[in-house]
Amino acid sequence: MAKEAPVNCIFCKIIKGEIPCQKIYENGTTFAFLDISPINKGHTLVVPKHHCEDIMSAPEKELQDLIVVTKKLSVLIMEAVSADGINIGINNKPAAGQVVMHTHAHIIPRFSNDGLKHWPKIDISNEEMVLIQQKIVSLL
Repeated sequence: MAKEAPVNCIFCKIIKGEIPCQKIYENGTTFAFLDISPINKGHTLVVPKHHCEDIMSAPEKELQDLIVVTKKLSVLIMEAVSADGINIGINNKPAAGQVVMHTHAHIIPRFSNDGLKHWPKIDISNEEMVLIQQKIVSLL
């Protein structure tokens, strides 16, 4: 059974037109708008119209639609702002940086001189990598 959208979900309010936004795109299942706290010009959020908290709770069809729209818009946004690249990110759960608990993809235009840093790496032994791999495979 689908969970009802929380009354205070800001993305649900944006989709319903209760909160204004700079809408980029809308179809039957997906809605996209400019982020009001952008990392770079053109930073866009792509959201399913149906409320789901994260990708783990989102129906697969809605995720398929989300990624297809994200791809389509990425090409157009990159051209519109003359970006050198694009980051696409989906944060899931607060520990991963999710602030609004409604599934959404970030399209973040990147510029060669924007000064943004990429993720740092950590060192993991080969033995630990094997254990992690075995654990994940055992859960499939």
